[in-house]
Amino acid sequence: MASNAIGDERPTLFLRKATGLVRGWSVRDSMIYACLSTNVVTLGLVEFAYQGAFPTGQLLTAVLISGVWVSFLVIAYSGLVVTIPRAGGDYVWQSRILGSGLGFVMAATGWWFILWLWAPIYGSVLSEEFFQPLWVAFNDPSGAAWFTTHTGIFVVTLITIALAGILVSLGMAGYARVQKWCFYGGLLGFAIIVIILLVNNQSNFVSAFNNQTSKLFGMKNAYAATTAAAAKAGYTPPGFGFSGDLGQSMLLVPMLMFYLLWPNWGTTLYGEIRGASDFKRVFSGMFFGLWTTVLLSVAFLALFSKTFGFVFYQDVNANWAGYAGTSAALPVFPYPTLLVSWLVNNQAFQVILILLMSLWFFAWVGTLFLSSTRVIFAAAFDRILPDGAAQVSEKRRVPVWSLVLMLLPAVGLGALYAYNSTFHTYTLDATLVIAVTYLFSAIAVVILPFRKPDLWAASPASRIKLLGVPVVPAAGVVTIGLIGYCLYEWLSNDSYFVNNNDSLLYMGGMYVLALVIYLVARAIRSRQGIDLSLINKEIPVE
Repeated sequence: MASNAIGDERPTLFLRKATGLVRGWSVRDSMIYACLSTNVVTLGLVEFAYQGAFPTGQLLTAVLISGVWVSFLVIAYSGLVVTIPRAGGDYVWQSRILGSGLGFVMAATGWWFILWLWAPIYGSVLSEEFFQPLWVAFNDPSGAAWFTTHTGIFVVTLITIALAGILVSLGMAGYARVQKWCFYGGLLGFAIIVIILLVNNQSNFVSAFNNQTSKLFGMKNAYAATTAAAAKAGYTPPGFGFSGDLGQSMLLVPMLMFYLLWPNWGTTLYGEIRGASDFKRVFSGMFFGLWTTVLLSVAFLALFSKTFGFVFYQDVNANWAGYAGTSAALPVFPYPTLLVSWLVNNQAFQVILILLMSLWFFAWVGTLFLSSTRVIFAAAFDRILPDGAAQVSEKRRVPVWSLVLMLLPAVGLGALYAYNSTFHTYTLDATLVIAVTYLFSAIAVVILPFRKPDLWAASPASRIKLLGVPVVPAAGVVTIGLIGYCLYEWLSNDSYFVNNNDSLLYMGGMYVLALVIYLVARAIRSRQGIDLSLINKEIPVE
């Protein structure tokens, strides 16, 4: 009889009674993670270099407008977190509010498949802000150039993938320790840069820039040549302040989303963060992370204006990016840390400053995979993906096979990115796909009070009102406006280099792949006696 009873036992709804994850992070850890996800050093400084796409746009104006607009996304996502504070973030919310199939397709593309393509993007940052300037500091510009070759790009991508994998494998507590000390070290580097820029003037910088570019690259009177080349090409950017064309400044906003759209990057981790049901704590972590980045951005731009000269800073970027001719372009990315280090004519100091500022990268690199592994884990816990992807290691509680599902494809696509120029263009929609996922979460939070009234009524977010209007759904509407505006501009304006047919077809293929995985999983689980539609009506226990 016992044998028959066991044989007749039906599979449980979820993979197991509890996820097995532990709440190992504090609000401070989540705030640092939010600040690093919107990383002004690794992403912001690179994005500033492309201001030339909208030459009369004002970076300062665009940064501040972006910060205010993205703050509404923070409010909307905070509401979703406290309503369903579970690992998996967008996947869990969308599958419970919008439907299991739609939720999986949006999350799989926006958090799983697309992050494979971000590996070479992270790698390019490591090349431009660590290896290349470090080799230049060692007086080896030809060595720096190797990192721009096909093999150099692939090697750096492999290093990036390995670093991200190692950090995630440490578990949440170990990751938080590394993140914290790298972040503090990066802030020390930033403070040193502030001091150097404050005690020097533009004349000092002109002299240092001309001396170093002559010694390293054989360029003569490079400062004047840089501005002359830009002027000859018709590039006339505005000075620092609120000058410039407002319309062009608004067009910079979708560009700046490359680094400012991510304060919610840690929301997939809230099954492992203490205080996840407290709206104030959740909101504070993301909001202060975002605005720390905004203020650091403003400080950087103001100091560059004081000591580099703001027009020169934009000129040297535009020359490098190809917007203002390349006759006076630096052969390496005009990384501001490298430029600042030249103000101190000491090689050891230059190397130390570059190493200190590289901590911004090493604190950030784990974001490549950490958040995504929890989305894969959540989908496996819901029985959509194979059960192994929801297994966690005994000691550090790491979903190891979820991590493997990020690592291995990233290596293969990293090779294609490095050696295939056509595939290189497929990464152009890397931000767009994630933004689409965010759009559906914004829609979910707007319809939540109507779609799941009992769940909404029990949420702390439902009690936050302004003049009787629920703040969180209203913030969702504003977020839809932000993402809708960005999507329209990305898809209609060639200046963003996003509306590339090959890239769009590749991204469309990812959505098809996600849908196929879901349909196959639904058929297989149905034969096993598991109804996926029932699973997505329940919320798993942490």
